[in-house]
Amino acid sequence: PRPPPRTSLWPRCLSGLISLPALSPLSLTGKEGLTHLPSLGPSANPAQGKAHLKQCDLLKLSRKQKRLCQREPGLAETLRDAIRLSIMECQYQFRYERWNCSLDGRTSLLKRGFKETAFLYAVSSAALTHSLARACSAGRMERCTCDDSPDLENRKAWQWGVCGDNLKYSTKFLKNFLGQKKIGKDLRAKVDIHNTNVGIKAVKNGLKTTCKCHGVSGSCAVRTCWKQLSPFHETGKILKLRFDDAVKIFSATNDAVGHSELVSTQRRSHSPKSPATPRSTDLVYVEDSPSFCRPSKYSLGTAGRTCSREASCDISSILPQSLPEGKLASVTHHNILCLWYPPASSWTTERV
Repeated sequence: PRPPPRTSLWPRCLSGLISLPALSPLSLTGKEGLTHLPSLGPSANPAQGKAHLKQCDLLKLSRKQKRLCQREPGLAETLRDAIRLSIMECQYQFRYERWNCSLDGRTSLLKRGFKETAFLYAVSSAALTHSLARACSAGRMERCTCDDSPDLENRKAWQWGVCGDNLKYSTKFLKNFLGQKKIGKDLRAKVDIHNTNVGIKAVKNGLKTTCKCHGVSGSCAVRTCWKQLSPFHETGKILKLRFDDAVKIFSATNDAVGHSELVSTQRRSHSPKSPATPRSTDLVYVEDSPSFCRPSKYSLGTAGRTCSREASCDISSILPQSLPEGKLASVTHHNILCLWYPPASSWTTERV
């Protein structure tokens, strides 16, 4: 028998983190087994015991990731923060969509190549990048510190006690943590790695220069500048726009380089005979999503929820098949948010 194709460890490692339950005020189903991790701040005393080792054991990590976690006392808490951040932002961005980023069905969703899967990989890698950079500047990670770029502005910032977010270290560490060098040959591995990079790039593109003036009466005789990450909500907003414009792709062999690459199902406007290659900022997917209106292994459906006018479910797709002819399930209509579907157990019938 042929050996199985060599796939990347990266998507599998990241999917393990994506599927982890987390402490989130937006996870209100009450069904999740939440992982409670003790707080670990800059003042943690190693003499109190190796509490971080237990935290690493509570996380679903590969062997390599667990070793890295055990070496870095602040990493487990940072991973926890990243998981919570990604869930909160995902649920906020999709709060009025058919799929609302609930934890229910997430494991099944990650096995498919939907647009929603693409967003999960992107927002999770973005949250990891963001949280690692912030943890460095906050002094919660022993092996990294403030932004150490060798430019004059950063040296001045250090002199004034200002600590820039260390995006350079967080990006490098994250790629090592996820095992980026082991590139997979199958389509799903390539897609997951591409979407992971989209999330990292979204954080990088949000890096901005922040300045502070020093001088008598705000004269700004001396100005200190440093690099700072944008609020993660801005990153989430960008990734949601990428989701709305996500590109469906397939794998094609490039004769010039001799290996397969991701190719869009859409054609280039200037060369309609040639398929387009997705941009590095495009979220990509390989299969169409289900409607998410009915309950399934991917979500709880839209029963009892408010959906936006643009993305509301077709009423006919959720009506029970056994309704008598001439009768219709009652649906409440809102002026601003279009459709609200009551749970199936509370459906009533009325003549039309």
